Amino acid sequence: MFKYLTFCSFLLSTTAFAEEAQQAPPPDAAADAGASSIFVTATRLATPVDQVPASVTVLDKAAIDRAQDLGVTELLLRTPGVSISRNGGYGTATSLRIRGAESDQTVVMIDGVKLNDPSSAGGGYNFANLLVGDASRIEVLRGPQSTLWGSQAIGGVVNVVTAMPEKALEGSFDIEAGSRDTVSARAALGGKTGPVSWRIGGQSFTTEGISAISPAFGGKEKDGYTNRSVTGRVEVALADGISADLRGYYSDGRVDFDATSADSPAYGTNREFVGYAGLNVALLDGRFRNRFGYGYTDTDRDNYDPRNPRKQTFDAAGRNQRLEYQGSFAIADGWTALFGVENENSRFRSVSPSASLSVPIPDPARGKAEITSVYGQLNAQPITGLTLTGGLRYDDHNRYGGRTLFSAGGVWALPTGTVLRASYGEGFKAPTLYQLFSEYGNQALDPERAHGWEAGAEQRFFGEKLRLGATWFDRTTTDQIIYNSCSTSSTDPLCFTPGTTTRRYGYYLNVARAKAHGIEAQVAVEPVKGLTIDGNYSWTVAEDRSDGTANEGNWLPRRPRNSANGSISYAWPFGLTTGAAVRWSGHSYDNAANTTRLDDYTLVDLRAEYAFTPALRLFARVENLFDENYMTAYRYGTLGRSIYAGFRGRF
Repeated sequence: MFKYLTFCSFLLSTTAFAEEAQQAPPPDAAADAGASSIFVTATRLATPVDQVPASVTVLDKAAIDRAQDLGVTELLLRTPGVSISRNGGYGTATSLRIRGAESDQTVVMIDGVKLNDPSSAGGGYNFANLLVGDASRIEVLRGPQSTLWGSQAIGGVVNVVTAMPEKALEGSFDIEAGSRDTVSARAALGGKTGPVSWRIGGQSFTTEGISAISPAFGGKEKDGYTNRSVTGRVEVALADGISADLRGYYSDGRVDFDATSADSPAYGTNREFVGYAGLNVALLDGRFRNRFGYGYTDTDRDNYDPRNPRKQTFDAAGRNQRLEYQGSFAIADGWTALFGVENENSRFRSVSPSASLSVPIPDPARGKAEITSVYGQLNAQPITGLTLTGGLRYDDHNRYGGRTLFSAGGVWALPTGTVLRASYGEGFKAPTLYQLFSEYGNQALDPERAHGWEAGAEQRFFGEKLRLGATWFDRTTTDQIIYNSCSTSSTDPLCFTPGTTTRRYGYYLNVARAKAHGIEAQVAVEPVKGLTIDGNYSWTVAEDRSDGTANEGNWLPRRPRNSANGSISYAWPFGLTTGAAVRWSGHSYDNAANTTRLDDYTLVDLRAEYAFTPALRLFARVENLFDENYMTAYRYGTLGRSIYAGFRGRF
């Protein structure tokens, strides 16, 4: 705590060097960035790309429309360092990993509010239900980022920002249909009236789907999926320099799924709600900006099996409430301070009722946790083109006491078009409520810890018509939590429910140590007007480094060591745009012992779009053109060749 107070004292003392009043950027991760070259997630402030030391990718509205993807997962998979695994088609359990980290070591937000589910085993986010909706930009921040984003930000951060209006009245719609009776319709309406800016959007999605279990393992029945979602934002200017804003997101999904070895009529429902209310106050002519906010996340999950006398087989609910203050202060030209205080309360409830009506439903497992945090970061430009950052965070967890985290970085933009970046960051992840308090819980768990660094360079030629870049990264994670199975004859005290002689199937334990390093390379070129070619390659070595275990040196499950993406797009002079995309993923392993191999695969997509008018466009695409048969999770199916067509309007 002393280090943090010393750091804040330094920030305040530097105000004496201010030569004139400067404008501080809004301290809000959902702020309007204004351009694809401005990032808001990396520093929690609107920051030009040449002043961000960490690796971050931004997908703006034009890129989202051009890709034509239905889900956020498919968009993210095109970015460097990202891999996914999915237990079947749309709507089934979907895990996203950044730079080989665990799927629950990524913070996921919508409009700056956490989506992570406290009731899930790892506390992570299931990307199955996150459709594109009214997203106007998506930012992917890679590497340990807990200094600014707190617990779980070991692999990185994903922030989905929904649109705000630019005109007095505006709207949009996207309607499409295609293979497997898939239909998607989304629309949004918004406007500005006096001091009020508002926008509301919704999406409806349904598909007959595929068998979650691969046909190669006996899967025959189709497992369908439906989802309805709505987003909304309202901002009201209350007075000069004072505004209030409300944000909301709701998703309701139902998916059919199979057992691990055969078809099943079982299905699950998932309801997610995210709400935010904030007050923004600008002082000193905008030099000192303040945001006071309250965020709320509520996730309810239920599973059912119609074959059982008691239909419901699983019931879980997770709640997260966060009070936060965040401020930004323009110390002097090129010097900005960011600081904040957060208090987060999480709770969960989980129960798995017996299939028999004669067996009473047990009391649900329950748990709660509270964490209070203070953080600060200084962004400085001591000389033209050079930006340095340094930050500290202090977390006070009600179970684990105080933790201090540090980050630092620098970026140097040279007149030659060369940009050099380097950064160091630390991350931590407190044990989840499920890992502590469920029927498999262990209240003696310690937090997971990580530290990592990266260094890279980017070169731009011909007025940025050609851009080349590469980054080396390295991350070490310790005290990683794993699930340890128990045999029926085990005498391990932790193989019994605490305080009883009742055996349990297993428990969570701190034993694992993981190491990841690799290279991310990117290229983008516009050789002639209208023609765009881009690509990226990721080499990710993610290994189990748990000393003395049977899996030491093995690949971490479901992390391909090599992957690459490429795309080409051409805008013809008569309103037609055509393009193609390819993704190649090297082989990986489905289990920690590396005995079950997942083969490499290549997917090719084609897309086209025709503008009847600037406001109305027809589009079509073919996904998995060559009907590649592959798996991202052993025994589970994936989508074959798919054809979709639709139209979109903007007014």
